[in-house]
Parts: sequence; structure tokens; C-alpha cells
Amino acid sequence: MRIDRRLTLLGVLLVVLSTVMATQYATTRVGFTYSIVHPSNADIRFVGCDNSSDDGDRVLRVNGTNGTNAKLKIELGDWSANMNKTYAAAFAIVNEEHFALNITHVTVTNTSGTWDYMQIWLHGDGSVKATDDPTAVFLYNNGTSAYSASTTAWTLGRGDGDTTTMTTNLSTLSNSDTNLSTIWDTVSNVRYCEDIGGTNQTAMQVGYNGRTVENASDYVWVQISLNIPENGPVGDAHGGTVHFHFKADTHWGED
Repeated sequence: MRIDRRLTLLGVLLVVLSTVMATQYATTRVGFTYSIVHPSNADIRFVGCDNSSDDGDRVLRVNGTNGTNAKLKIELGDWSANMNKTYAAAFAIVNEEHFALNITHVTVTNTSGTWDYMQIWLHGDGSVKATDDPTAVFLYNNGTSAYSASTTAWTLGRGDGDTTTMTTNLSTLSNSDTNLSTIWDTVSNVRYCEDIGGTNQTAMQVGYNGRTVENASDYVWVQISLNIPENGPVGDAHGGTVHFHFKADTHWGED
């Protein structure tokens, strides 16, 4: 049987070349950087306002030591049965990212206490109760979330990266933006805002009254209400965790 050696040699040569080319690629390094910062200074940050009726400090405060692992909590006070208490501006959620940010829903996990008597609202005017605020969104009611991961409760406008202010963003409606200062509270160890309720200081989300990513507010107030029934058990201390869930649909340059 005759064998064409030229074809055989060609086949071997192709295999060798393929092997050589596959070993031409090397590895390269890409650096990265990020920082773990205080929750009041992060790109999605939490800003205090209302004072606790028990000790006069912010409802929103650092839980324990204000160190490198600072964690926040809301201190809602001590209340008896058959009472209602509302913190219209328990704290604000502020977006510092350079794109719009959706708050989809909240989940509440009780670690102590027999019942859940909490209600949570998102709304624009922290100086009034959510029930008197046309911007308000009822987010959570006594164990039941009104929204889920597949929905959007509130859309924050594009942030400006400035942790010293939160912005109502009226740039398309007036000559300048309306900024609210966020000052550092050395007792509660959080940033806070007191100057609320003035002219043009109501936060409006994307889509409200035609607001867009560019001129919607970069913050929203969170109202916490406690509705304790007449048969609320005495000595039943309530505690747990409120998880706010966020989602971004776009990034810089895709609005």
C-alpha cells in the first residue's frame, strides 16, 4: 500500500503549530480598589433625623462602637399597649451613585417579640406623616410587604457623590438645585438632616410629576410607625432586622 508522506508530514506540522500557538498566551494582572466606609458615607447611605423620645438621640444610630465595623440600628423607644407612635422621618436613604437606583421592597426579620406591630412608608416630605403626604408609598404592614423583588417601590434619582448633602434636584424647574445639608452627629455617630419641610424640599422619585433620572430627588424619607394593640403583651421586647433591597437598571451613560 502506498502512503503519501507529504500529507502525513503536513498533518503533524499542523498539530505542532496548534500546540505552539496555544502556549503563546500569558497572564496579566488587573488592579482593583474599594473601601468599606461608614453607612452614612457610602454610595447608598443612611441619614438620621427624628430624635428618640426616650433619650433624645437619633432614632437612627450606630449600634455599639463607632469603629471600623460600624452598624446601624433604629431605636424606637418603650411604649405601652394600645398606643400608636410614628417617626415621620426616622431616617433618609440617599443615593450617591451616578445612576438611578430602585428600592424594590423590604423584608423584616423578628429576632425577639411575639408580634410585629410595625409599618414602614417611603415618602418625600419628612415634616409630615406619610398619610398626609401625596408622594407616600406604603411599603410594609405588620408582617406583610406590599412589594416584592420583582417590583419597584421607589426610584431615587441620580446621585452626585457628595456625602455632605442630599439633593431635591430642581435644576430643570429653577435656577439652582435645592440641597439639604447632612451634618455629623457626634452622639449617634451618623449624618443627619434637620432642614426639612421648607419650600421645594419635598423629595420626588423618578416618574412622579414627570421627574426623570436627571431632576428627581436622590433621597427618600423612611417613616416607621408602631401600632400596638390593646392586648399587646407587657414586657414583650421587640427586635430584629429590616432589610432594604435595591436594584439598578442602568449605569452611567445608559439612561
